[in-house]
Amino acid sequence: MTATHTQDFRLQRRLQQDSIQLSGKTVYINPFLYWRRFDTNTDRWLREPGQLGEDQITLNRSRFYPELEWSLLDDSQRNLKDAAVEMFLKSLELIGTFHPDLTAGQLLEVERKMTVTKKEAFERWVGKSLRRRLNEESREKQRFERERVFRMWREWFCLEASHQAMGVFLATVILSGFVGWSIGLSKTTSTTFLVPSEQTGIR
Repeated sequence: MTATHTQDFRLQRRLQQDSIQLSGKTVYINPFLYWRRFDTNTDRWLREPGQLGEDQITLNRSRFYPELEWSLLDDSQRNLKDAAVEMFLKSLELIGTFHPDLTAGQLLEVERKMTVTKKEAFERWVGKSLRRRLNEESREKQRFERERVFRMWREWFCLEASHQAMGVFLATVILSGFVGWSIGLSKTTSTTFLVPSEQTGIR
């Protein structure tokens, strides 16, 4: 089998996983295959977790994850699964929008295949999105903290009392440096003029 045939086979297999045949029509169950028909708001709505209400997601947990005991999940796992549930709901809404002629039974077939074939893919996708959001929030907090510290110091330097304190501090530093330099100079001068006793005797 040639490389071209191998690539074609993989592409066909992937398309079979990302689509379903209904009444002779191909319906894509991968929502990102509709991206050419998205506007900017729809694209952002699909890609960013947290666009649907928490109540709506909670009500549909068992619909897509009937095997899970949600109370046993830790916070990170629960957030990941909730984001995947949100992705399922968004995908079904998009498919219904782009295929308004699908019957309730056909939409149920779409949902069943999506639940079986897209669960891991959705979890990987939303996991990346959640990590990216966490990193962005961390960078934003660091930037806010830097700005807060800078603003605090700037406000402190603008105070009259701060000017006086800085003046006293600088004067103290300069005076201390001058005193240290004077003491060091005097010790160096005294050492230079001292003559060792061994050198004063007559040989």
